[in-house]
Amino acid sequence: MSGSGASANLRAAFSHCVQQVRSYDYHHYLCLLELPPNMRKAAFALRAFNVETSRAMDIASDPRIGLMRLVWWQEAIDKIFANKLIEHPTACAFSAVVSEFKINKAWLKRSVEARINDASREVTQMPETIDELEKYAEDTASTILYMTLQSGGIRSTAADHAASHIGKASGLLLLLKSMPYHASKSRHSLYIPRKVAAKHGMLVEMGGQPEARLDSREKLCDAVFEMASVANIHLQKARELAGTVPAEAIPVLLPAVPAQVLLDTLSRVHFDVFDPRLARGVLGISPLWYQLKLKWSSWRGRY
Repeated sequence: MSGSGASANLRAAFSHCVQQVRSYDYHHYLCLLELPPNMRKAAFALRAFNVETSRAMDIASDPRIGLMRLVWWQEAIDKIFANKLIEHPTACAFSAVVSEFKINKAWLKRSVEARINDASREVTQMPETIDELEKYAEDTASTILYMTLQSGGIRSTAADHAASHIGKASGLLLLLKSMPYHASKSRHSLYIPRKVAAKHGMLVEMGGQPEARLDSREKLCDAVFEMASVANIHLQKARELAGTVPAEAIPVLLPAVPAQVLLDTLSRVHFDVFDPRLARGVLGISPLWYQLKLKWSSWRGRY
């Protein structure tokens, strides 16, 4: 292929990444627009990769097909680092970013392996503790922030620690928001840990397997409040680090804003994840109000 043809294909691949993020991860799409222009290319490729892996199980007609898709991405990472060509727009853009910015392969593998392990669980297998969900959130959400910082040449232990907390908070809160969807699919006991379900009187034995019952909205709200409180602690810890985080890292950490918006919306609906207000607009608020919050934080250099 000629140089101009290859360049056109690469531009199309990055355009595809932007559209994927805008379509399926809109609140983060708006966050990425606040990044310096020289960081956006890598950031959109990383988020598009996350969109591909996070949606693999949701769009598959059969869980086995979704799992195969995740394994394909796991193998694609090895091919990308071996400089092999992959005919897939997200993988094509991602390959260029890995080559240019020397993205950490271990973080990529960790992200996909976490999703494979989650997809491989039996439907009746509940996470034991909130710690397990925090680990899953770090592996899938924090790693995206780590790699975005790396692509921007930002080397800061404080920024990495803040990214860890923001990713954990974001991941936990998005699992809570997705409970109605998972309930409709009868997947993984809605990601309510066994110990949390037992504490709030939700745990029952069904066919010899523990299951979280949803017949009491009050008990569910109490369980959601407990999990959301853990996310809130992570956001607080991330903000406590703000004074030691370099200024160039602040735009990368703006996903703390949508996490706070979602937390505030949960609080407003009394932690009832089935309240229809949670699905309105962007994370429960109007798109304009969300953008104003994001712009205000960005302008003030806060996250």
